[in-house]
Amino acid sequence: MKLKVAYWVVTALVSLSAAGSAFMYLTDAPPMVAAFEHLGYPAYFRTMLGIAKVLGVLALWAPLPRTLREWAYAGFAIDFVAAAVSHTAMGDPAGKSAVPVAMFVLLITSHQLWHRVSSGAGVESVPQVRAAGA
Repeated sequence: MKLKVAYWVVTALVSLSAAGSAFMYLTDAPPMVAAFEHLGYPAYFRTMLGIAKVLGVLALWAPLPRTLREWAYAGFAIDFVAAAVSHTAMGDPAGKSAVPVAMFVLLITSHQLWHRVSSGAGVESVPQVRAAGA
């Protein structure tokens, strides 16, 4: 039970972050427009990334095939690593890279917990009693 709760809490944190940034990307929020311009990315990339994040969040929560969920995890991993590298490459303060790194750690935690929960790990089983001579 604790494993499932941990999975849902961590996945909710990743999802809220991704959905929030997707909303800001897709609504052309001035801080995001400025950030993408600072990093040298074109405006259409912000839109593509916003759509991808919305689809990724849906893939983490919807009852979809495992492969789609794995692709969502992979996409978020690439996004978070690329964000940290982009900020570092531009000479931004370490705090700008810390957020995507923290999200990457939460993402990996969510992924590992998902595998444990979906495989039944951590579920307490009732020991089997065998009949004598069996």
